[in-house]
Amino acid sequence: MAQASATIRIPVSADQVWQLTGGFQSLPLWLPFIKNSESQDGGRVRHLTTDDGAEISERLQTYDNAARTYSYTIEKGPFAVKDYVARLVVKEDGANGALVEWSGSFTPTGMTEAEAEALFKGMYEGGLEALKANF
Repeated sequence: MAQASATIRIPVSADQVWQLTGGFQSLPLWLPFIKNSESQDGGRVRHLTTDDGAEISERLQTYDNAARTYSYTIEKGPFAVKDYVARLVVKEDGANGALVEWSGSFTPTGMTEAEAEALFKGMYEGGLEALKANF
């Protein structure tokens, strides 16, 4: 199974970061290439549309507001992987800082493990940079 992760420090409280990222439907608020998030299945599924028209369906697997974390799987998407599970976590980093980690594991189906890891690492890094730009 392949894995990828990215971490970023943001100079505001973890609670402030979680207010923006903690809603499962909140991706369009901080991730520029996500145009829309449509809630389905009582909020446990988000159907995403990207700027280039790609569609992704993700299912919430775990959610812990107190620990500021959630995990999700991809049910449908343009990625050549299966068994995808990702986690977003926001931790305190000092008095006025947050450490945000986005990570995932997956099995490549149409690319090498190295290619899949590079793809998702790049997405996570770009996404976290976009998140940081909100503060």
